[in-house]
Amino acid sequence: MLASLSVSIAGTISFVGLLAPHLARMLFGHNHKALAIGSALIGALLVLIADAIARGISPPIELPAGVLTSVIGAPYFIFLLKRHKGW
Repeated sequence: MLASLSVSIAGTISFVGLLAPHLARMLFGHNHKALAIGSALIGALLVLIADAIARGISPPIELPAGVLTSVIGAPYFIFLLKRHKGW
């Protein structure tokens, strides 16, 4: 409920806050020090890449970076649901 509220207020860019910790846990395991730093770095990298791609797709027109983060994030969350819930 809180996740949907944050996305409705901040837009889809806050989707990165949901996506980055899951990716970091897959990469770094359960080491909390590495997980905190890894989540921050992965989140920053995702936003940076999404913004660069959004600006470079069609140079006169800029897409919002949140559109690309949701394009990346939605399939990943479907993957997580299938993996954990046996969907």
